[in-house]
Amino acid sequence: MSVKPDSKVILEAQGIVKILGEEPNTVKVLKGIDLQLQTGELTLMMGPSGSGKTTLLSILGCILSPTSGHLSVAGQSTQGMSAEGLANLRRKHVGFIFQGYNLVPTLTAVENIMLALDLRDQSGPDAYDVAADALEAVGLGHRINAAPSKMSGGEKQRVAIARALAGSPSVILADEPTAALDGKNGMAVMELLAKVAQDTKRAVLAVTHDHRTLQFADRIIKIDDGRIAGSERPKVEGGIKMELPAH
Repeated sequence: MSVKPDSKVILEAQGIVKILGEEPNTVKVLKGIDLQLQTGELTLMMGPSGSGKTTLLSILGCILSPTSGHLSVAGQSTQGMSAEGLANLRRKHVGFIFQGYNLVPTLTAVENIMLALDLRDQSGPDAYDVAADALEAVGLGHRINAAPSKMSGGEKQRVAIARALAGSPSVILADEPTAALDGKNGMAVMELLAKVAQDTKRAVLAVTHDHRTLQFADRIIKIDDGRIAGSERPKVEGGIKMELPAH
């Protein structure tokens, strides 16, 4: 499967190294990662526990800074950025979807999204409209005033996706988005992420252990021991994406 003609590189990581801990007990978690995310694509990242997936996701999302290497998001280099600068870049260009949803239990669906918008300096009636539109986009317009305690796991994850979408980020990063869901809801969430990724102004990267999600991928990245172990584009046979054999 080839790169879509109207896609562009929206995130680029070059030579990313991350060392955790202090001498003499340091651990080199990432060992020179090179990675590009293209708009209009859903990329899945797979690898064993301890391979560096979560650390890499945190660096790509401007939560952690690399020990060395270069990261660019939406054309902006993070080189030399302060913590405040990284936070501003993250708020403007990165949306996160967490395995555990991370919804505020005392707030309704629309209020959870409005809280995230407030952190992006969007508030007032316009923020309500943006939040409501985001819920409508994920099929939850009828659950706008529901509290998390009244929602199924699938519905809560859809709210989390709506929250990530509401700020119109350039990159959406998802950490095991199907792990807490049953098979049916997990596949529904992946279908939604695949649809979100069709936007040629946005890239979606999801870390997953769930092999059932591979059918939705435009690209599959394999990471092992802090290094990229392979990058594959599924073949298309009869309209169904097929995983390429491992190299």
